[in-house]
Amino acid sequence: MPKRYMVIVFRHLLTDALALRRPELKENPFVLAAPVKNRVIITAASPLAEQQGAFTGMAVADARAAVAELVVVDDIPGKAAKLLRLLGLWCIRYTPIVSVDLPDGLILDISGCTHLWAGEHGYLKEIVLKLRNAGFDARAAIADTPGAAWAVAHFAVSRPIVEADAQAKAIAGLPPAALRLSDEILERLQKLGFRTIGLLLSIPAQALRRRFGKELLLRLDQALGRAAEYPEPLIPPVPYVERLPCLEPIRNAPGIAIAIEKLLSALCMRLQAEGKGVRKAVLKCYRIDGRTVQTGITTNRGSHSVSHLLKLFELQISKIEPALGIELFVLEVPKVEEMETPQEQLWALDKGLEDTSLAEMLDRVAGKVGSQTIQRFLPAEHYWPERSVKAAKSITEEPETTWPMQMRPMRLLNPPEAIEVMALVPDNPPKLFIYKGKRHNITKADGPERIGREWWRDSGEHRDYYVVEDTDGQRYWVFRSGYYDGGDAQWYLHGYFA
Repeated sequence: MPKRYMVIVFRHLLTDALALRRPELKENPFVLAAPVKNRVIITAASPLAEQQGAFTGMAVADARAAVAELVVVDDIPGKAAKLLRLLGLWCIRYTPIVSVDLPDGLILDISGCTHLWAGEHGYLKEIVLKLRNAGFDARAAIADTPGAAWAVAHFAVSRPIVEADAQAKAIAGLPPAALRLSDEILERLQKLGFRTIGLLLSIPAQALRRRFGKELLLRLDQALGRAAEYPEPLIPPVPYVERLPCLEPIRNAPGIAIAIEKLLSALCMRLQAEGKGVRKAVLKCYRIDGRTVQTGITTNRGSHSVSHLLKLFELQISKIEPALGIELFVLEVPKVEEMETPQEQLWALDKGLEDTSLAEMLDRVAGKVGSQTIQRFLPAEHYWPERSVKAAKSITEEPETTWPMQMRPMRLLNPPEAIEVMALVPDNPPKLFIYKGKRHNITKADGPERIGREWWRDSGEHRDYYVVEDTDGQRYWVFRSGYYDGGDAQWYLHGYFA
């Protein structure tokens, strides 16, 4: 069977993904930026930002001068690779062989797959339309080789499907950059006047090798099919699933508990051998009336303890309605966590968050009152107080930075709420403030503590914070936004101290 490949290009991968997560950005020009040496550089720009003059590689300061309403978001290293992997796993429904092509594409081996969609045209249309409907600016091309498909997908204007053995004709009119060459070789080709690949095809291979080295010939041969290219395929994760069919339908809680225990025993044996633990598990119960009921549990840290997980599920059994009976139980574990085997010891010291009994106690409490009621927070590397904390992903997650040494309130208001303030001197602490119609006379005050805005994220004034105490002994965290200018400075209440 002749080989056929499809290359999918996501022209605004990172900004499209961010717009899906934060819909409020869609109406504004926004970019992703990261620090490079002493400057902050744009790493990805939305289509609207590009239309107004902000492009990838431009300094954020220059982009703000061109686009007044530009929104700047911190770029996360490695995010493109993670997004492409997720999109590649989604594409496995169309072909079993999918490879990630950093920084913005996927390579699909579609040999023998397109007939299920009435040919290559229907196959390409199906995938591209679904990706665009999901919010991604995607385009694709099909050819005999990954190199030719990559060139057409990135640089061709029309005809995304290249006929068999016609890759030379398809790429002849494209620029040399379509061959995936290094910047050094592209610069030399431009200086020598090679504007299209067709000009390179007319020159003997020996002359090209002497002038440009082996890379140019290799890329040409790969695009034309004279040299083999083997993209590394994605390996989908093996699902953690256990099934238990029943000879007789299960109609009562003890029977459901026995079924769950058998499923957990088989699943935890596999997880323990692989050094993993359950973070999230879902139990699906298939009833004889054709309906499916399900319930699930989450843990604060990975666990492969059958007794502990069974206790969590026992709290959920009352939510399962067996009706006429359950004939099939399926236990799925969509989220697992790597676990380290604890060292045996004669006596246990104070292990803090490493104590498994603490995590098990939190799991039991969460099963009764809900996992959203138990949270752990870590410091985040941000100046703005409302951005300086983040929710921990697990009970064992380590902080990336330290907590600020300055005094901070136990409760923050997000967003801060406006108050009316009277001060004897504009730059002095307030003597009283009015909040929600109630007057608070200040007896003690400490400050100011100036906190500047993160200019690479958004624009605005700095804040001058004061810790104040009223006549009732209650302490508050208030701030003035910006400099005092003609008596129109705005004051805000940001938090309460215990």
